[in-house]
This record gives sequence, structure tokens and C-alpha cells, in this order.
Amino acid sequence: MDRLSPLDAAFLEIEDEDPSSSLAIASVAVVEGPVPALDDFIAAVLARLDGIPRYHQKVRTVPFDLGPPAWVDDPAFDPAAHFGRIAVPPPHDEAALCDLVALLMGERLERDRPLWEFWVIEGLPDGRWAILSKVHHALADGLAAAGLQSLLFGDPPSGPPARFEKAVDPGAAKLLLDAVGTVLRNPWHQARVLAKSLLHPNRSAHRVSDAARGLAALSTALLPVSPTPLTGPLGHDRRYSIASVALADVKTAARKFDVTMNDVLLAAVTGGFRELLLHRGENPAADSVRTLVPVSVRTGSTVDNEVSLLLPLLPVDVPDPVQRLVRVHERLDALKADKEADAGAMLTATAAHEPFAPIAWAIRAAAHLPQRNVVTVTTNVPGPAEPLSVLGREIVAMYPYVPIALRVRTGVAMLSYAGRMSFGITADADTVPETDLLAKAIEREVLILRDAAC
Repeated sequence: MDRLSPLDAAFLEIEDEDPSSSLAIASVAVVEGPVPALDDFIAAVLARLDGIPRYHQKVRTVPFDLGPPAWVDDPAFDPAAHFGRIAVPPPHDEAALCDLVALLMGERLERDRPLWEFWVIEGLPDGRWAILSKVHHALADGLAAAGLQSLLFGDPPSGPPARFEKAVDPGAAKLLLDAVGTVLRNPWHQARVLAKSLLHPNRSAHRVSDAARGLAALSTALLPVSPTPLTGPLGHDRRYSIASVALADVKTAARKFDVTMNDVLLAAVTGGFRELLLHRGENPAADSVRTLVPVSVRTGSTVDNEVSLLLPLLPVDVPDPVQRLVRVHERLDALKADKEADAGAMLTATAAHEPFAPIAWAIRAAAHLPQRNVVTVTTNVPGPAEPLSVLGREIVAMYPYVPIALRVRTGVAMLSYAGRMSFGITADADTVPETDLLAKAIEREVLILRDAAC
């Protein structure tokens, strides 16, 4: 039986404690061609998902938090219950699609069944339609979800379907007894595990030093930022907007200024937030926008979450776009040199060897604290490089969706697909309704950096 990692479980705990949040991630694939019958779409998707255990499993919690939740086979699994079909309301345009996506993503996935859904969305202009692929963050991180898109809509798998051993639900009583046994032997067992990890021959002295330096860098992110309307309590409703630029434009700017593509994208997002703050009559102070940047530490092809983080301050105080790019590059380089992501990965790895109950209680307590140090989330995931298709119909665009919670009122997800870089902006509808402004500003910033590179 597979257990949820502390990071997987944290997404469930935060959702439980924050009534305004729905912690599912998603992609919106825009498809060209006639809308298929729902039964045909269901059959096509299920043929690809059959070999992925998580899509047949639900979460079983352990009483009294004595152990981490487990993935168990759902004996009542009904595939059809995970699919829906809906039409974009008038005027059937991009804005109406975004409003519908925000509405669907605001609804939580039901915990008594596998944590995923698909929606066929018809009624887009020019005979197009869309697919909303929704999965709980406890089941997958952004990179894993992007990989699933290639599996679902890429070339047909070769050979027979994958087989897996079912994770039979042992029931709450058995899980409780197992957890009690673990707790009773835990002190000595965990001491041995941690000692073995620390003394492992592959863990050199410089790695320990790197971890210490990374923890010091992470500690600076505990300082609160200058107050802005971008943080505070959230309502239930969401706003969602999309943007898109040519991937070649991002590469041009990155080559010219000798930075990474991620630097260019984050600089464009920085410029977008600067414009948003100025639009609101706010002062874009140097310490006003700190972002959480997920960093993949994935070593295999599993689903689940394998991420660490960087916590840079975005230079929204810098008026010149090129200078903002330089400053973003310098700050990310400094955090990488300080091993901030390594420290985050070490913390989550260490948590996996600790008793689960204190971790769960700490997450719940933290969910009620008025955090003022992280303002937004900016995540960049490499998507499929070649065009995908479903039932012979080409997917012409793909947009990401990132959830928000814990007083973080905005999130920006970035996804590359078939020569384009797309942005999905999520925000609290009541307090940050200007997602269209932010989306257009990000597009302009990329073009400005491209033109400066020419």
C-alpha cells in the first residue's frame, strides 16, 4: 500500500483548513474539429489511464493522524462519474471559456473517490472545443500532470496495457493498528533511518554544508513583505485569464541577455505585477512581491509531488524591463548558489521519516496564521514540444491552471506547448479581478524584451 508523502498530504490538509480553497491543478486544451460523443471521449481517455494506479485509487486517512493517508483501490470506482460535458455560455468567446474554467475549478474534487475529472467544453468559435483535465495537487505536481497530457493525447502506447497490483482497502481499523505499531517502535526506528541517511557515504560534508546554507537562505523568506492588496483573505470565487507568446521570442531574449528562459518569463511576470500595482495606485516597493517558485526534484516517472521551492523577491520597483530581467537573473542565481531549493527538498525528505501527526497538526495550525511573506505563486512547466491530438482532432493550444490558497490572491502558471508559451492567471475574484490586465501586461513584457534583444 502506497502512502501519501508529507507534501502530498499537505495539499489535503490545507484544503481542509481553508474553506475558500480548491487545490486542484489543471490544463485547458483547445481542440480543432467536431466535438466527439462523450462515450467515445471517455473510452479514449480510459484506454490510456488504465495502467496508472492513482486514477483507480482514493485516499484513506488514518484515525487520529497516527499515520499518513494511504492510496487504496476504490471498489466503487465508476469511470463515467469523472467525466462531464458542458457548453461555453454566450458570447462563446475566450473570456466566457475562462469564466467557465474558473467556475469548474472552484468546485472541490470529492474525497470519497479518485481525485480527478475531465470536462468536455463545447461551443467555442470556429467549431473548436476544449478539454479541462483536472487533478488534485495531492495526486500530481505540475510536471507529472504535463507528462500525463503526453500520455493521454500523444502517440498510442505500444504493447499490451500496463498492469498493476490493486491497493486493497484494509479498512480504518487495520490502518489504525498498523499506525499504532509504527508509533510504538517509531523513536528507535526513525533514529536509525535518519542516522543511516546522514551517514550515507554519498552524503558528503559539502552536501551537509549546502543544506545549512540553503536553510539560512530560506529563513530570510520568513520576513513579511510590504503590504499590498495582493495578499489577504480569499473568497470562494475565482478569476482566470490566459495569455500566449511565441516560444521563439522567449528564446531570443534569453540568448541575447545570456539568461535562462525561466528568467525571461519571470521578468515578464514581474513587469505584469508592477503594472497591476501601478494601475491600483500602489507603490511597487522593492520588498512588496515575493513569489513561491516550485522547483522540480523529480528523479523518476512517478505521479505524486516531487518539488522543492525558491522564494525570490520580484523587482517590481525597477521601471526598466531589461534591468528587471537582469535583477531577476541575479536573484535566482543567488538563491540557487545558496542551495535554497536543496534545503527545501531536504526538509520534505526528512519529514517523510517523522511521525505524521505533528506534521499534520503543524500544517493545520499554519493554515490559520495570517502569513504575509509569500504574495504569489509562479510555476513554469515544460509541456509537449510536438502537437498532440485526441480522437484524430488536433490540440491547437494548451493553458495551465494553478490554485491559490492561504492569503495568496494570485497565481501564474506557465506551460510550453508546440512552439508557444502559455500563461494561466488565477486570482481571487473579489479582491484581484484584474486578471485580464495582468495577462496582457505579461504578453507585452515578453515582446518588449524580444525587441530589446533585436
